[in-house]
Amino acid sequence: MKLDVEFVSRTESLFGKERFACFAAALDREPVISIRYNGNKHVADGVNKPVPWATDACYLPARPVFTADPLFHAGCYYVQEASSMFIEQVVKQYVQTPVRALDLCAAPGGKTTHLLSMLPGGSLLVSNEPVPQRAQVLAENVIKWGNPSAVVTRNEPADFRSFGNFFDLIVVDAPCSGEGMFRKDPGAVEQWSVSNVEQCVRRQRRILSDIWSSLRPGGLLVYSTCTFNSEENEECVRWIAEELGATPLAVEAEPSWGITGSLIDEELPVYRFIPGYTAGEGFFLAVLRKDGDAPLSQPRQSRQQPAPAKLKATVERWLSDSAAFDILQQGDRLIATPREHTSAMLALQHKLKVLHFGLPLADVKNNKLLPLHQLALRISQKILMRHQSLIAFILIQGSARMLRI
Repeated sequence: MKLDVEFVSRTESLFGKERFACFAAALDREPVISIRYNGNKHVADGVNKPVPWATDACYLPARPVFTADPLFHAGCYYVQEASSMFIEQVVKQYVQTPVRALDLCAAPGGKTTHLLSMLPGGSLLVSNEPVPQRAQVLAENVIKWGNPSAVVTRNEPADFRSFGNFFDLIVVDAPCSGEGMFRKDPGAVEQWSVSNVEQCVRRQRRILSDIWSSLRPGGLLVYSTCTFNSEENEECVRWIAEELGATPLAVEAEPSWGITGSLIDEELPVYRFIPGYTAGEGFFLAVLRKDGDAPLSQPRQSRQQPAPAKLKATVERWLSDSAAFDILQQGDRLIATPREHTSAMLALQHKLKVLHFGLPLADVKNNKLLPLHQLALRISQKILMRHQSLIAFILIQGSARMLRI
């Protein structure tokens, strides 16, 4: 692979000649293909080589045509770069009780779907993406994953400033110069420049400043990039700690995984995935705990628009665990929201551009109910047996007959 001369000089100086030579050789090899199964829908076959730092994840020997696979469209697995699955180790080590979490730069949905599988039961995840087209893809992937304790928003980071102390956990997979994607994306090679690196640093710090007030004191920030330079990585972590007020935390990792630590400060706990040393693309991750301690802020009780009693009684019969949900009517749509998260979901909807939340059940048209495919994609196995034919029809035909109320 032909690399920019200045990139080579900078990265070789950072890596050292031996590490850089191993990295450069890896760039001339084909990228690895990895997927992560939705454990609530599908069981890994046990044939392919597992990703060692992630549950229900494996490498594939070749890249199939995923869009031709019905299991892909049903949310039974997600095609995700293996290095980024390391976030699972953060959750396992530091998140033992239910949290209110934000995945700030979430599209297309790899970390979001992983978090939906890994966060403790009772957690709420808000997944955000400011770019409209990418936000729609994110919403589609969240819906396919089938967890009703999710909200998808399309907002700028600054829009979250009014949500003071609202989140226990924030994941910022920051927009970056993309050096770690050179093997998979030739366009990233062509677009690289020192000025772009400098622009990314300014953008990353602005994003972190905008979102900081919404993380409660004592809460966790997971900061990650898919680049190699120290300006966007170690130096940004130092900036967070010193300027915003946080303590970097160590994450346990097996030596056999081939993860590299900090390249400029051995005492700084950060985690680098470098092709040639780890089976994946370039990735950087750090975990920091915000200084202080404070409880989550509780959202004000927003006015609900409960579904009319007759409609509510009809759709409640579709769910064996309907007591766990509030049934709301938003325009012509009936939505089930986990009762423990209804207030938070409505507060988010009041102030943000919400594309999806809870479990959409049906649209009301001409005094009839049109069931929605989101119900069929739900991960819970508690959908009543007598509605299997309805669910099969939604999945296979991609639409549903209108049910007279």
